[in-house]
Amino acid sequence: MTIISFLTPYHRVQKALQWWSYRQSARLLLEAEQIRDGLLQETFTMRRNLDLLFLDNLSLPNDKVQDSLKRIENFHHSLVKLSDRLFPESLQDSFPLAIESLVESWLLSNPHLNFHIDMPISWRHEPGERGLIILTLLQELLTLTLSELLRPVSIYISLKSKNGLGKLTVKINYSQTSSIFFHSSLIELDYLSRSCQLLTAGKCIYHIHNLTVSWCFSW
Repeated sequence: MTIISFLTPYHRVQKALQWWSYRQSARLLLEAEQIRDGLLQETFTMRRNLDLLFLDNLSLPNDKVQDSLKRIENFHHSLVKLSDRLFPESLQDSFPLAIESLVESWLLSNPHLNFHIDMPISWRHEPGERGLIILTLLQELLTLTLSELLRPVSIYISLKSKNGLGKLTVKINYSQTSSIFFHSSLIELDYLSRSCQLLTAGKCIYHIHNLTVSWCFSW
């Protein structure tokens, strides 16, 4: 009986970490495919244009030159976005700003949603490694809860500090026509909560009441 009671929590931890590893591997795979299909192809085109400039003794028409400059500018912008996805530059200076930047990207892709953000003006020093984990956890939470099938209507995100602990709260409200969560979504929320606690030694709780999903993480 003792062995069974020990194995059950262990099995849950194992499943949560496997789920987390799979999610991160899938995210890295997507980034790699985007680099291969986007940035690397763009690099080849830019190199070809530079070769033509050299062969033509810099006598290409002005529109060709402008096109090459535009490609270089877009390439630079894509690299900036890639570096921010891998490790946001703002994370080194301001943890609240890094959260706002993450939410802004979701707002751009979901303009129909009402985002309410409550961030402090100043924040304690947050180690970059831990900050990146928390940002990734928030990213995963939004990915799980902002699907078209669930149809959320508003999102509230708050960052507070109390008694030396940081507290990140996310509340997601759904329309009355939503059938809030499927069984698979509930399992993934549980995996996310367990992964959160294991990776940061913090506390994470979530609950669903009426048409609202509330998620609270403290560390």
